[in-house]
Amino acid sequence: MQLQAVSSALEQIVCYDQSGYIPLEIAGQRIGCVNQAWRERLLSLESDIFREEDGVMKALDDEAGFAERSATLAAAALRWREAGWLNGWRDEKFTAFFNDASAAFEMERAAFRPLGLTSRAVHLNGLMRMPDGEVRMWVGRRSPFKDVAPNRLDNLMGGGIAAGETIQIALEREGWEEAGIPPTRLELLPQTALLLAERPVPRGLHREWLYVFDLWLGAGEIPQNQDGEVAEHVLMTLAEVEQHLVNGQFMSDAALTAIDCLARLGYWGDDEKLHALLARVRGVVGTDTAGR
Repeated sequence: MQLQAVSSALEQIVCYDQSGYIPLEIAGQRIGCVNQAWRERLLSLESDIFREEDGVMKALDDEAGFAERSATLAAAALRWREAGWLNGWRDEKFTAFFNDASAAFEMERAAFRPLGLTSRAVHLNGLMRMPDGEVRMWVGRRSPFKDVAPNRLDNLMGGGIAAGETIQIALEREGWEEAGIPPTRLELLPQTALLLAERPVPRGLHREWLYVFDLWLGAGEIPQNQDGEVAEHVLMTLAEVEQHLVNGQFMSDAALTAIDCLARLGYWGDDEKLHALLARVRGVVGTDTAGR
């Protein structure tokens, strides 16, 4: 086992310098943050919407409703794309939430990172117990044609929760699209972890709650990608998974999910540093993360 190297890799995933960001308030509630590059862009191009007061970026009046906020920010996101500030445009919307878990607005998912908004995603660990009792993990390798992290290793499945979707609907949709898992195998699957993935990215700040599930597959259940986004699924020993984590071959969110899974399986025992790092990003399963 390479516990020290895994702890170092996890530390790089969960720790970052927050000093380069300023808070963002929308309709009077603090729900995001922006870096200095986006601060300058918003104040120059979007001064009709965004302003800075006492070191806080503010946007939209308290009186604006969900539809008005969504329309205003959708138009702004289109301007950012036209200005060449946004890549990875998906024509897919995420929902941003206020602190009381009410929906604040919907926005193109590519525009969430510039505003440091919190998105949500489902991740599925695929586990298999061998005849001798050994536990192995199904790992996906992303398509070489993916815009984001091509050829990197991933969980059995991982995908964002689109606007209007429930966690369960997203789990079943992504489970089928990425791994060919029938919805009936997932409809009563209990959630096993809740993790906050947060890190700087070129577009701004990635901040996402990961709703994690563990699926134990039988010998005849072989994952089969349906949408072309996964090149292959490989059944790995936990030692192989560990080595790939140390080598940095996993996507960041998938690495966090896999480390949490192996820790829950007791693979590294009760290492104090590792569990302290995980405690920083673990939420309480079953709680509503909207707005947090």
